[in-house]
Amino acid sequence: MNIRTALIRLARVTATTAALTLLTAATTTATHAVSAPNGPVPEGTVFVDAASLPADELQGLDQPVPYSEYAGSHGSKSVPRRAAADPAPGDQPDLRQQCASHAAQAKAATGWIKSRFESCQKRPFDLVLRDVRGTTTLGRLWFDQWVLGFAYDGSRRVDYVAGIENIRVQPIPTEDATKWRVGQHFRHDINASTSDPDPQVTAPQTTGRDELLGVWDTKPHWTLTYTSPDKGALFDQGNQQRVFSTVTMDLSASSPNAAPFTGGSNVYNSSVRYDYAGKIAGKFKGTVFTKARVELVMSQKDPAVNESALHIYDALNRPERTFPSWPGKTVPGAKEPLHRLVDKEKQQKNRARSIKECEKVWGDYKGTDLQCDEYPFASTKEGSTKGDNRFSVRLIDGDDNETGGRRLDQMYTLNRILDGDAFYMKITN
Repeated sequence: MNIRTALIRLARVTATTAALTLLTAATTTATHAVSAPNGPVPEGTVFVDAASLPADELQGLDQPVPYSEYAGSHGSKSVPRRAAADPAPGDQPDLRQQCASHAAQAKAATGWIKSRFESCQKRPFDLVLRDVRGTTTLGRLWFDQWVLGFAYDGSRRVDYVAGIENIRVQPIPTEDATKWRVGQHFRHDINASTSDPDPQVTAPQTTGRDELLGVWDTKPHWTLTYTSPDKGALFDQGNQQRVFSTVTMDLSASSPNAAPFTGGSNVYNSSVRYDYAGKIAGKFKGTVFTKARVELVMSQKDPAVNESALHIYDALNRPERTFPSWPGKTVPGAKEPLHRLVDKEKQQKNRARSIKECEKVWGDYKGTDLQCDEYPFASTKEGSTKGDNRFSVRLIDGDDNETGGRRLDQMYTLNRILDGDAFYMKITN
């Protein structure tokens, strides 16, 4: 065995930094060619991202064949393919359809985050197999990577349904694509600095799956469950048992004697929080995707809250119409988030300050059906006592004001918004 072969095989087994550096340099600095080899295929191959190659070097590699069709023509036994989506957990078919309709967001490393409890990634891959010297192109591999994420309001658990689908290949005649492999490899870490004391996450027994294309083609999905143990209800003692964790996935692609695919690191990541926050969160425990954008939506055409909605719309878009009035005034909530405040005493101070401002502008309104509506809300850290005067008050119908408050509380509990968690306002017509 020559030194070059030894290094390649060592890199595949150990993936040491030195071997990876050597292989990457060999791949990126050598002169490329697309034509099939005249002699034996050089030992030592590597998959590279097709996007890293000039268009003229991909000529002749633009006729993908479904893997099942290719395998059948090369003598592999036909195995019935499973359905596109397994039935559990969650409503997978619905989430998959929505994910496909958000293609641009879904192919990002974080995927498309539908809500605090559902997320998905659909990321297409286009890889070219070459010898490590970059002088011979051996074939091309296309596939879609899927990851569906499900967090739970009521359980310290998160599920991921991962998979490789829509596999297509185009190898040269001397290359056997039935020996190509793809792998998904999950790992997680905990942010101890933002978590509560003694944060723990229990990973599933199996966190990686490296299979031949034929296995993925017949069994495209697998499920991983991460949980966080709890110590019972400690929220009354100030311990919400919050655990902030990130789940990350690396992708591998290989053929016999292949070097590691160096473009598959961190192709997917998911930020989650486990908590046992108690009654302020609605259900006493749960898990959420922390990067979800939470919005409180109100409509100016909704008779139950149309006055509240108009007030908030003016505060966000026409602050010159609001009180207190001052040049250059802006109010947060659209581009700048609001943050929940659960301290009852501070909430009362916000309300008192807002009522004082209402009385200053409109005088004594006692005995009427009007109430002092304040925005940002008293239950936010951006309330009227923050000290920056970036708030607005207005007298509106009392029933409207109270209905708006109830909807705010519902939004908090339906999304597990804890103290300090961010959310935004969205006013529709």
